[in-house]
Amino acid sequence: MRISVPAEVKNNESRVAMTPISVHELVRHGHEVYIQAGAGEGSSIPDAEYEEQGATIVPDAAAAWEAGELVCKVKEPIAEEYPFLREDQALFTYLHLAADRPLTEALIEAKTPAIAYETVRRADGQLPLLYPMSEVAGRLAPVVGAYYLLKPQGGPGILLGGVGGVKNAKVVVIGGGTAGQNAAQVANGMGADVTVLDTDLDKLRTTFWRYGNAVRQIASSSLAIRTELKDADLVIGTVLIPGARAPKLVTNEMVASMNPGSVLVDVAIDQGGCFEDSHATTHADPVFTVHQSTFYCVANMPGAVANTSTYALTNATLPYTVALADKGWRQACADDPALAQGVNTAAGTIVHPGVAEAFDDLPSTSLDEVLA
Repeated sequence: MRISVPAEVKNNESRVAMTPISVHELVRHGHEVYIQAGAGEGSSIPDAEYEEQGATIVPDAAAAWEAGELVCKVKEPIAEEYPFLREDQALFTYLHLAADRPLTEALIEAKTPAIAYETVRRADGQLPLLYPMSEVAGRLAPVVGAYYLLKPQGGPGILLGGVGGVKNAKVVVIGGGTAGQNAAQVANGMGADVTVLDTDLDKLRTTFWRYGNAVRQIASSSLAIRTELKDADLVIGTVLIPGARAPKLVTNEMVASMNPGSVLVDVAIDQGGCFEDSHATTHADPVFTVHQSTFYCVANMPGAVANTSTYALTNATLPYTVALADKGWRQACADDPALAQGVNTAAGTIVHPGVAEAFDDLPSTSLDEVLA
């Protein structure tokens, strides 16, 4: 199969969908790999390293998209890439369609089989292709929050871990999944007083045992969130419903009651965000103000640490990419129920239930019908 990797075009997105290791493995399986010139530079991977493993370097995005029967990306296509979408070409990338109607419509119109990293789901409920970027985003969130608490960045001038005789900053993490646990670990390591809220008691028990009760755990509810936010310095939202829009758990009214200069980091922004006033921002213009609080809602947070993120992501995606290339997307999805759950659109229709629920006026069907 011909597999292509275009350079990412989203604002300050420096990740790339393949490493030289990925190319080596795919070529070993008899496939052809085409990499857009410079696609790996943001992750410190020069074209020569791809060529050494058997990849062909193509000059531009048009050539990369044209070359591939399977296109691998990191972030969802943006408007300038919509004309490249085709029916005879599978797309394998993060999509987050439930929060992106224009892209959903473009994929339907092009009849593109689109497989989303974030909805590939194993029988045990794990999301293997979302997990590594949730780790990265979770670990970044307290670092970003600490930065915007600094006075030169418009914050109140609070050090996350405090010093002797001075209280620590209070960090509230909403959601105790992969991103939330990583956020709690880093914030706790930085010396903050950390509270994790979740409706899943098993996740809260895990938090209790993992940190020896050094991190507080509270069963989440609207009242609990409201209460904890009143004296919070940093709030990190990580709530995720696979394939669907994130629930809005922090209201404008709650933000109005928070300390002046407090910071809110919405890790769930790719799925629409879990704060009422969230809207996607970029690394070039990352923050905005709501009441007297700073919102950070960058939709590709892991792109800030592109080298780490690229290798973490491709470690997870490579086995699935090989399966798609070896078997074709239809057979690979028929053989692997986890990969099948990644299919979001195909044959001019939505096939993922979460996306279908978000856009109930667009055509939808089951994947079984498409594969049949």
